[in-house]
Amino acid sequence: MLGGRGAGKTRTGAEWVRGVALGEPDFAEPALRRIALIGETFSDARNVMVEGPAGILSIHARHERPTWSPSLRKLEWPNGAVAQVFSAEDPDSLRGPQFEAAWADELAKWRHVEETWDMLQFGLRLGAHPRQMVTTTPRPIPLLKRFLEDPMVAVSRARTSDNAANLAPVFLDAVVGRYAGTRLGRQELDGEMIEDRPDALWTRDVIERNRIESAPPLMRIVVAVDPPASSSKRADACGIVAAGVDDGGTAYVLEDVTASGLKPPEWAAKAVALYRRLQADALIVETNQGGEMATGVIREVDPSVPVVSVRATRGKYLRAEPVSVLYAQGRVRHVGALPALEDELCDFGPGGLTSGRSPDRMDALVWALTDLMLREKKEPRVRVL
Repeated sequence: MLGGRGAGKTRTGAEWVRGVALGEPDFAEPALRRIALIGETFSDARNVMVEGPAGILSIHARHERPTWSPSLRKLEWPNGAVAQVFSAEDPDSLRGPQFEAAWADELAKWRHVEETWDMLQFGLRLGAHPRQMVTTTPRPIPLLKRFLEDPMVAVSRARTSDNAANLAPVFLDAVVGRYAGTRLGRQELDGEMIEDRPDALWTRDVIERNRIESAPPLMRIVVAVDPPASSSKRADACGIVAAGVDDGGTAYVLEDVTASGLKPPEWAAKAVALYRRLQADALIVETNQGGEMATGVIREVDPSVPVVSVRATRGKYLRAEPVSVLYAQGRVRHVGALPALEDELCDFGPGGLTSGRSPDRMDALVWALTDLMLREKKEPRVRVL
């Protein structure tokens, strides 16, 4: 099921699982029913798929509601059906268990989407008719494209507007009113599979071609920060992206922990935490927004962190273009999936993003890769991630 934000995907998936557990005639006997629930993370699976307002627990009548054991990551129905909860961040956790049904939520955001999906297929080996339900806002990733071409896959679609009666009027006015008809709105509201923007600096094919599961030993790692001008609710996000370079001159984009609505001490702490976890060499901070405040607030969090201040003297497109060339040359690789960052890259053209918002993730990426690949070489030190 491909759907927009608030279109009812979670409710649909939860109702499907309820039908499986309570006795659809073409499933096995209740005592044999085994169901897998896979979310982007365990927290997402628990908070959205199981405990959420449209989740499994909320859509059952009291007498048929399953018992939820968070510590065991397990739902048990009175009739003997059992559902186990898994995280797409840990594909190997799907080795061993076996099921006759599975619900996969927001698959297009999974970090290890191909590996997790493959492990799930090997586990769907019970009953006469194993089946699975995918609910996601679409992104043009290879796996979803294969689904759409597969005659064995039934595809349903839902738009945000189809579920307007159950959504806050303020949301409909503010979000639907702003993005309706735009490229981003067609994907996030109408549930359409939107391909690359023709004039974008990046293409998904190039990113996919250079994706790897883990990085090799790296000579230098940096965390780049593109701070917002303010911390108000309407402020831009704080771009925070980590990247490294190996001894052969290939760069690896490691993580994107960009966040919105944070006050300066909060985004500074987030950036410093990533710096420490990756044992990075420096924090690269753009000082156009906030000037010395940006570097000062980081030093308040940890005065020992080496901070490199950078200032933009050219427009975003001109700064980003040399970095996109590095991708085209096969000199940059993404470690795992970075869906929000990749969406931004593949939607950035001469006029900016189609949404009109600031490309904060891309800006942070550009600063990181510029430092690693397009400046005078720094003294390296080898480490293994």
